[in-house]
Formats: sequence, structure tokens, C-alpha cells
Amino acid sequence: MAKNLHELRDPIHVFIRLSSEERKVLDSRPFQRLRYVHQLALTYLVYPGATHRRFEHSLGVMELASRIFDVVTQAGNLTDEIRQLLPELSDTEKLSYWRRVLRMAALCHDIGHLPFSHAAEHELLPAGWDHERLTLDLLKSEEMLAIFQGMTPPVRAADVAKLAVGPKKLKSERFSSWEVILSEIITGDAFGADRMDYLLRDSHHAGVAYGKFDHYRLIDTLRILRTTPHGDEGYPEPALGVEEGGLQSTEALLLARYFMYSQLYFHHVRRIYDIHLKDFLRQWLPGGQFSTATEDLLKITDNEVTAAMLKAADDPKIPGHDAARRIVCRDHFRVLYQWHPADAKVNPEAGKAVFEAARERFGGESVRHDPYSSRGGAPDFPVQMRDGTVVSSVTASSTLAKLPLLSMDYVFIEKEKLAEAREWLRTNKDEIIRPMEETE
Repeated sequence: MAKNLHELRDPIHVFIRLSSEERKVLDSRPFQRLRYVHQLALTYLVYPGATHRRFEHSLGVMELASRIFDVVTQAGNLTDEIRQLLPELSDTEKLSYWRRVLRMAALCHDIGHLPFSHAAEHELLPAGWDHERLTLDLLKSEEMLAIFQGMTPPVRAADVAKLAVGPKKLKSERFSSWEVILSEIITGDAFGADRMDYLLRDSHHAGVAYGKFDHYRLIDTLRILRTTPHGDEGYPEPALGVEEGGLQSTEALLLARYFMYSQLYFHHVRRIYDIHLKDFLRQWLPGGQFSTATEDLLKITDNEVTAAMLKAADDPKIPGHDAARRIVCRDHFRVLYQWHPADAKVNPEAGKAVFEAARERFGGESVRHDPYSSRGGAPDFPVQMRDGTVVSSVTASSTLAKLPLLSMDYVFIEKEKLAEAREWLRTNKDEIIRPMEETE
């Protein structure tokens, strides 16, 4: 092995390799912090093996993004039209540069995550902030700028930032068609390396089979595509797509995501632990929110939060004691109500109605509501058929056209009131969920 090449063992991808220059990013404070941020928050309280961290996930995303890049830029996988539309593909020097940028962007795409990842992001940051914005700040920090500028040749931090968060999160920047495709390789809704790795990795560590799919076949059939003159679908810009032979692997990926959400990410006990964690953090954090200052973020990980929870759980005088105790002592709220198709036919917001009624009946501190509904179905991407035409994935795949929406709706109540509340709901549910206009 070359002296400037470093190998890391990985349970998903076997080996992950980095150059000595890339190793400096790995050794940076922002990236090393990810060793202490759980990938799946408190999921390990339900699935004991799910103790993996953002650190190894980010390495896996870099590995997969590199494989995808190598496949879609391979000369034999490109048409003359795509070469004309994307001149970078014909410039060896530019290809080499952008591959390095892609790897660094994939490696750093999660460095802005708060303790316990997504568990408390939306409620405990100031308006307009999320982990992507925190990532951008860290990528522009003096430490990271020095590393990128010290590479040979130098890598522009601004390019890394664009690919790491993508055009949906960085709306102030103009993205070329080439940059859009590269960012899609990392965080795309259909084929993003981020999605591929977290499904494979989360499934492996949680000990479930739902997240497994043939990612080797899928990556080998990915292509940069644009609708041919004979196609009946419209893709005005080049886009990341798949050959027809890889369509079943893509279906398996998106079905794996659906099943992982419905069976693992939306597990009711996992969800209530996230809620208790947010309740604790609101009371423990100064001002009830995380600081957005870079230095403050670098100093707080799951370790500091866990230590604070353990202390608060033992002392009723410490803010957040009750929420901390519920996590540490596994005294979480129980499910009072969850989405039911018959109820949804009566009232699409049946869960909200039950929550409001239960809150009034049993007190706001005793009840929690956890609804979620995805905004769309399967992503639409180009598929190259065997006759050379390019069509929409929804046209090519009846499976994707019928992919269910991700949704859940839980109402939780403290354990001591569960029996009474269940009897109350059994007796009164029909009246509670009846739409307001029917009761007036």
C-alpha cells in the first residue's frame, strides 16, 4: 500500500481508503466530533446494536459517492450529447479536481449535526437554522480553510460547501448543471450516497433486514441522462438516472427506505424517547436552544448531554429532571393512540383531535403528540430503456408509481394514566374524532 494511502476497516464497505491530505480532514476537530454523535439518537434504547455514529456513516458516504462518480463519468457510460452539455467530463484535470471536491463534500456533509443528530434539530435551533447551515459555517472555519488550501492543488472550500448541502439548502448560490449532479450524488432523493449508506448501515447495526438492497448493481447502472428526441418525457437538464437494468435495484432502495421508516425510524418507543430528549434539552440548554456559534457547537456532543441527563435524573432540583429520569430509568410515556385507517376516513386529523381532547382531560404535561407525513411519493428520475429512449421513472415502474407515502400519528401519555386514558378513549373516541362541523 502506498505511503500516502490510509485504509480503514468498515462493516458495510469492508475498506475505506483516504489519501494523507484527506486524512487531515478526518483528523480535524469538526470531523472528529462526529465520533461522539449517534447516528440514530436514542434508538439504541430500543435496538441495542444501534450505537453507531455519524463518523463512520460519513466515511461510508464518501466511499459510495466516489464509486458513483467513477461509474457515471466513465467514458463508456457517456453519450456525445452529455459530453457536450457537461464539458467538465472531457477535461481530465477538472474531473480529477471535482472528484476530490466530491469526496471532501461527502465526508463533511454531516459535520454540523447537533448532539443526537436529528432528534432535536428543528425545535431547538433559532429560526432559519439547521444542520446544513451549521455545516456551512464549519466548512468556512479557519481550521477547515487551512486544510483545503493546503491540499495540492488547493481545493476551494466554497465548492466543497456547495456539494455538501446542495441547491435546495443553499439557495443563495447559483449551481451549474454539473454541480447539481455532483450534489445529487451525495444527498439526492433517489440515488444519494447519504441515503444508500444510512439504510445499509442502520439496518446492519439495528439487526434488521429492511434496509438491505443491491447497491452494487444499482451503482453500476447509474448514468447521467437527458431525454432523447424520441422520448415523451421532459428533462431539460442532464440528471442522474439509471439504466433499465438497474430499475429493480432502485425500487428495492426506495422500498427499503419505506420499510426502514415504518418499522424502525417510526418505532413508537424510539419516537417518544426523542420527545423526552427534546423536553430535557429545552430546560437544560441556556435559553432553551442550542448555540449556533461554531466554537460552541464543537464543544457539545452526545457525551455532554448524556452526562447532564444522568446528573439531572438523580436530582429533582436540576432543570429537566423529569424528562431525564424518563430516559435514564426507561419510564417513557406509552402510546394512547396511533393512526388508524378507519379513523382517518372520518377525520384526517383524528390524531390531533385525540391529542387536544386528552390534553384537556389529563393535563398538557401528561400528553405528547407526534405526527408526521411526507410531502410526496417516490422521486421522479430519468430511466434509459434498452432501446435508448429515456422516460420518467414513474412511467417505467409501476412499483414506484404506487409507493406509499410515509406517515405516522402517535398520541402518548404518561404510564400512570394509561389505563384510565385508554378506557376514556374507548368510550369517547367516536365523538372526539368527529369533525367539528358534524358536531355543531
